[in-house]
Amino acid sequence: MDSHSSDDPAWYQNRQRSIRFDESEFSGFLKRLSRDLALGREFAVVVASNESVREANRRFRGKPQSTDVLSFPDGEAGRLGDILISARRADRQARQFGHRVEDELKVLALHGLMHLLGFDHETDAGEMRQAEKKWRKRYGLQSGLIERTES
Repeated sequence: MDSHSSDDPAWYQNRQRSIRFDESEFSGFLKRLSRDLALGREFAVVVASNESVREANRRFRGKPQSTDVLSFPDGEAGRLGDILISARRADRQARQFGHRVEDELKVLALHGLMHLLGFDHETDAGEMRQAEKKWRKRYGLQSGLIERTES
């Protein structure tokens, strides 16, 4: 599914077919993120195979393993960047934490967008964790990636 119109700065595409999820619900969530957090600045989200994410992680970060979400900031004016999400990892984590894959995809998209907005939980003093927690609560989402790795 390609989801983009000229008045919507959030672009979305599902490039994998092994994990099924409600793409309309996910696309609607991305529109909310665009309005609430991105404030109209453009960003793209691609839900991809685990292999594609592993290759991107190796190529751009020098890490040979897969991961759940990658963010690629863009220096172009008005454009935040791109977010790449592993559908298989999202599905596995949703089962592990007892919620729907759609909710895990939302957690991952929010986390990726926070990085595009300049947050970095690896170097800040908890600002990203607090901001992400606030937005997850607003959207009714469970624990995020930062809390999971800290516990």
